[in-house]
Amino acid sequence: MNPQFPVHIAGTGSYVPAQVLSNAHFISYLDTSEEWIRTRTGIRERRTAEARETTATMGAEAARAALRDAGRSIDEVDLIVCATATGDCPFPATATFIQGALSPTRPIPAFDVGAACAGFLFGTAIAVGMLTSRVYRRALVIGAETLTRFADMNDRTTCVLFGDGAGAAVLERKDDSDSGVLYNCLGCDGTKAEYIWVPAGGSRLPASPTTVAERLHFLRMRGREVFKFAVLKMQELIDEALASTGTTAKDIAMLIPHQSNLRIIESVRERMGLPAEKVSVTIDRYGNTSAASIPIALDEARRDGRLKKGDLVLMVAIGAGLAWGVMMIRL
Repeated sequence: MNPQFPVHIAGTGSYVPAQVLSNAHFISYLDTSEEWIRTRTGIRERRTAEARETTATMGAEAARAALRDAGRSIDEVDLIVCATATGDCPFPATATFIQGALSPTRPIPAFDVGAACAGFLFGTAIAVGMLTSRVYRRALVIGAETLTRFADMNDRTTCVLFGDGAGAAVLERKDDSDSGVLYNCLGCDGTKAEYIWVPAGGSRLPASPTTVAERLHFLRMRGREVFKFAVLKMQELIDEALASTGTTAKDIAMLIPHQSNLRIIESVRERMGLPAEKVSVTIDRYGNTSAASIPIALDEARRDGRLKKGDLVLMVAIGAGLAWGVMMIRL
């Protein structure tokens, strides 16, 4: 099948903080255990940003790596999109700080996309549309998160899940190529918006002594409901992508799912009949890095040689909103 959108991935990059946060850290002060964490999540450790690091600084590092991989300079980029739920501040956009850090010699437009764990796919879809419209030729899409600063470290059901990091991709319009996006679909069910959220800190509930005392600035999640929804929706999205492109699971070189829970990933893998080597897994080492998880996993798979030019890649994510996305792309 020929690409629906002639936009290909010219380069990828990623960055994770050096500081490791193992399960032992949480076991030392919470009523939990190594078995409880691993059995329910698949996580062994995660990375946490140092004091000097922010979503923007990590995003800039991933962006630099992606530009090097693509053999491009920042001045050859026409658009910067940053997907994040944990921006440096309410405004301006975290993408503007990243743009400033990359020091372009011209005013490249830069903006954020807020779709949580599905953010990188939303950002990529937006960039693909803008490139296909021929307004721009090249875009830098970044997924970056500093989730450990929004996790309630006294809530054992959520604090063990999250890690920090960033991933990025350089996208280019290439009209005379077989590579590109074969399929893309986004969606959202806003009736479930409070399944994963941070209640305070916005216009709905501004910061106050009460919101701080009630710990309303930390992430809250209805884990059981989210798990059930994600298992069914992820498989539904994959089935629709395969049917719409006339492909089968055997045609996919690699499945790159959002890294939320190893049990969800394994359930999807087994249902598709995919061998383990055809699924990119990073959650055991990095935890759930939200919008950063897919670009980090994509970059690792490319750097490790598990993906090569011409391979068919299927990316799928479900996150807060509840928002979801699926994309099939030929490298």
